[in-house]
Amino acid sequence: MFVYLDNSATTKQYDAVTDKIIEYMREDFGNPSSLHRLGITAEKAIKLARKSVAEAMNVRDDEITFTSGGTEADNTALIGAMSARKRRGNKIITTAVEHPAILETVNRLKNQGFSVEYLDVDEKGLVDIKGLQRALTEDTILVSVMGVNNEVGTIEPIREMVQIKNEYNKAKGTDILFHTDSVQAFGKLPVISNGVDMISVSGHKIHGPKGIGALYIRKGLMIEPYLIGGGQEKHMRSGTENVPAIAGFGLAAKIANGNFENRIKSMSRVRNYLLEGIKTEIKDIKMNSPETDSLNWESGMCSPSVLNISFLGTRGEVLLHTLEQADIYVSTGSACSSNKKGQSHVLKAMGLNDTEIEGAIRFSFNEFNTIQEMEYVLEKLKTAVAKFRKLGSFR
Repeated sequence: MFVYLDNSATTKQYDAVTDKIIEYMREDFGNPSSLHRLGITAEKAIKLARKSVAEAMNVRDDEITFTSGGTEADNTALIGAMSARKRRGNKIITTAVEHPAILETVNRLKNQGFSVEYLDVDEKGLVDIKGLQRALTEDTILVSVMGVNNEVGTIEPIREMVQIKNEYNKAKGTDILFHTDSVQAFGKLPVISNGVDMISVSGHKIHGPKGIGALYIRKGLMIEPYLIGGGQEKHMRSGTENVPAIAGFGLAAKIANGNFENRIKSMSRVRNYLLEGIKTEIKDIKMNSPETDSLNWESGMCSPSVLNISFLGTRGEVLLHTLEQADIYVSTGSACSSNKKGQSHVLKAMGLNDTEIEGAIRFSFNEFNTIQEMEYVLEKLKTAVAKFRKLGSFR
């Protein structure tokens, strides 16, 4: 049996998406800036995709800028906002558990003279709201907090933080912006756009193609473009558009949004089945994700797509490869930083010790996973954990 449980790293494309991409590679391959029929057809494909992504995010079509992925969307939001508003202040507020696309960007901004403050999280990765209240100052330009943590699935208090930011703006007469990296939230939870100024999303997390994403920029908000040149995407993202990927992303967003409730209920069902099985069958574990998942945006709970557990007395990397031999694919953390040495910065910020971090495994689900697959995973996982503990004389 083949079981894929690394969907937070990437998802398998919908077959219809693959067909759509091939169509725009083989037949409708024109440059959307060209004036002839092939160019107009490509331009229409982008327009249709923009509409589908906007509908899935519950925003306006003209508020969507296509990018090469979530990383570029994050970079554009942070660098663009800080560059455009550097005369108003020099501070950015973020968290210790963000994706590397955020953390590496704020490091660069820090080296350029901007001030960065990191909010703490609790033992489940939930951001401290009171910390935001303390951190806001009149020289703050931007707050950037992810919607769902990519390693443990914690749903962050975006609504509450936006409200705190708005109240501070009103009281102090400031215009602090709020950005959220919603790459892991998109397609799994309803998008929060009310009061949020910028939102990053990615195609390959919702069964769309890799190398494509989008940045929502609130109507009327002006930020500096990150890529300049030919002025595509209303001068916000220059470069000839990747029409096949954009068309595929648009179709994936349409499919995912059209079947939204059934999809997330299915993910929740298999997640909770596997969780209960692990709790019953395997001793000496530590739940790193919030145990209860939410099908709505309930902060402090977990996305239905993620389950992170430490199997004490084991090494996550060894378990990963043992399961791989049984055609089960899981992760030890973020794929975007898995090739880097060192421990998970997320689990470390949550206060886990070295042993707990070493034994951590992330299971991440899609709507196609089944209860039968989870029974198979549980059987192989139980055997792998017992074998490793026996070899390691675990007590």
